[in-house]
Amino acid sequence: MIPTEFDYQRASSLDDALAKLAAAAGEGKLLAGGHSLLPLMKLRLSEPKLLIDIARIPDLAYIRREGESVVIGATTRQCLLEHDPIVRADLPLLAKVIPFIGHAPTRARGTVGGSLANADPAAEIALVTVTLGATLYYREGSATGGIPASEFFVGPMMTTLPATACLTAVRFPVWSESRVGVGFHEISARQSDFAFASAAAQLALDASGRCRRVALGIGAVTMVPLRLDGVAKALEGTRADEAVVRAAVIEALASVDPMDDLHATAAYRRRVAVTLAVRAVTDAYKAAASGASHVA
Repeated sequence: MIPTEFDYQRASSLDDALAKLAAAAGEGKLLAGGHSLLPLMKLRLSEPKLLIDIARIPDLAYIRREGESVVIGATTRQCLLEHDPIVRADLPLLAKVIPFIGHAPTRARGTVGGSLANADPAAEIALVTVTLGATLYYREGSATGGIPASEFFVGPMMTTLPATACLTAVRFPVWSESRVGVGFHEISARQSDFAFASAAAQLALDASGRCRRVALGIGAVTMVPLRLDGVAKALEGTRADEAVVRAAVIEALASVDPMDDLHATAAYRRRVAVTLAVRAVTDAYKAAASGASHVA
């Protein structure tokens, strides 16, 4: 299929983009990389009358350390995250998941903000923002605001971002512990396809090798990515033995209703989510215990 007819305008600045978006009266969409929006338009799942290109606004593309956080601009290309020294050192979980996103050509065009605004339940970057407790920032007119990742995603392709706002950046907290490890696993029909289920883990160990802090999230299982805080609490002070991890994950998922669709049943997603979560935590623990590099 092909998209319905639309107009295209390139914004010269963020102010210009917001003015164009407001003038479109609900009929406009912001365009950065296009790898999330254009497939929806081809399927007629999104039919904007105006596309406003923000890809060349320089103020929206950056990666920088700010105090105890790393801030990434919304139009930053996904491919830059995989090898960026700040991301690899301070956000190892984010660097870990990037190779799982689509193919190299799509990562070269796809943006951080575009993936987040699209809110696909299987999106790897969205899962990391929820797992690490990131905050997403936006501009609407002259006003600015921030939304915790846990409150940003409300359903497939649905967020709490105001309709006339532009996502500008995402702020990730940096863990200060010295012994930190990460793990990520997902399963899909083919390499680089959207996942049926995924799990991301980051943990820090104390001097005795016990879990001091744990963050575990699952994606593609429910309508939005979820952080399993109950599992994190259950693992604190332990050595993350597989039986303990598995029991904690099963208990956490007992109250969760997985998606059931033509790609995978709810029962399959629940079963696979447990296995992937155990593997992700195990990998994270081994990496932290060995003192190996956070990212392979």
